[in-house]
Amino acid sequence: QVLLAESGGGLVQAGGSLRLSCAASGRSFSTSPFSTYALGWFRQAPGREREFVAVIAFSGVAPDYSDSVKGRFTISRDNAKNTVLLQMNSLKPEDTAVYYCAAVRSYLRRRKEDDYEYWGQGTQVTVSS
Repeated sequence: QVLLAESGGGLVQAGGSLRLSCAASGRSFSTSPFSTYALGWFRQAPGREREFVAVIAFSGVAPDYSDSVKGRFTISRDNAKNTVLLQMNSLKPEDTAVYYCAAVRSYLRRRKEDDYEYWGQGTQVTVSS
């Protein structure tokens, strides 16, 4: 089992920045290292379906981003700390959503929600205009 806990959300003005963090823990890492997991960020705005934001697979493979955040958001991972980060710059009001991190044991970059096995509880990001 893998437990995921997001942090770093909050209220920011348009054009500002936030950094989200997701800490992973669990007994699964004793047999399958954190580095073997693909880690994704998704978000869900009020009244809308949850959507893909970014994913990072194992080290050496370029991350993947949705078109709406490409060039503004950066996903990274620290395998020594079992952590995945999402640096969000040039934030827009339309980035307002609950942001979730997700994990699945995979060397591939996964964009579909159904591909992921483990989910965090989410952290609220609100961007004011």
